Amino acid sequence: MKILITGSQGLLGQEVVEVCRNRGDEVLATDIASSAAPLDITSPAAVRGFLASNRPDWVVNCAAFTDVDGCEGREDLAFELNARAPGHLARACEEHGAKLLHISTDYVFDGEKSGPYEEDDEPNPLSVYGKSKRAGEISVQEGVEHYLIVRTQWLFGPHGRNFVSTILGLAQERDTLSVVNDQWGSPTYSKDLARALRVLIDCDARGVFHVRNRGKATWFDLARHAINLLGLPTQVVPVDTSAFPRPARRPMNGILSTRRFTQITGKVMPSWQISLKSYIKEYLHEQRRESRD
Repeated sequence: MKILITGSQGLLGQEVVEVCRNRGDEVLATDIASSAAPLDITSPAAVRGFLASNRPDWVVNCAAFTDVDGCEGREDLAFELNARAPGHLARACEEHGAKLLHISTDYVFDGEKSGPYEEDDEPNPLSVYGKSKRAGEISVQEGVEHYLIVRTQWLFGPHGRNFVSTILGLAQERDTLSVVNDQWGSPTYSKDLARALRVLIDCDARGVFHVRNRGKATWFDLARHAINLLGLPTQVVPVDTSAFPRPARRPMNGILSTRRFTQITGKVMPSWQISLKSYIKEYLHEQRRESRD
């Protein structure tokens, strides 16, 4: 299978490239980074030309502007990358007979629901980031017949900056860390998500799916667990969201229901605690390698 991956140098994109190559797929890895094939997904002509020349079976769009607070001050860029660019990809896929898998987020919801969000629950984003990602979903749905939108949340992994790597870095410098304890979600390992995306492709799935690791946590829970796994003495103090005013509002409950994913694939995602342990092993290995260098 020939699979085009945009944002291939990112936290998730690198894992998707590896999973697909290990499956024997012909991978077209594109990004704005110099180490990947260049593709400007904000240019409709560039997107159409690339798909016409390469004729992929699937396009997996991992490219996005994911700086949630940064989006508040750069709304035009957020909508260019997160809303209009997915539309360019969708229309090009429709024109050239490709299927599109687009990555979205729990931030399309307002967090007011008491239980997990189902795929059919009404989106109501609170932030520019969430609004731009919701607009991207609509662009995809309107642009291509065979679309697959996967909403996920709280990504961590070895390729790129994320909450866990940031917390571990701070914990090695400080005796005490204050971490928000009233926002709920499901930490999700980039490797697990990449494997799940490839399973959905195998199933020829279409529509909207929620995919994340099993279990729920607050940011405080995640930070404390990661620090304990690393064996650091840093004290983690729970605080409310109000202790850290931010430009962008966050949903207080972003937990996503994965029942549809399990029904279609027969797969159950690993717990976030087990996957975090795997990530910490990688983190320690990388630290030892860097210290030797």
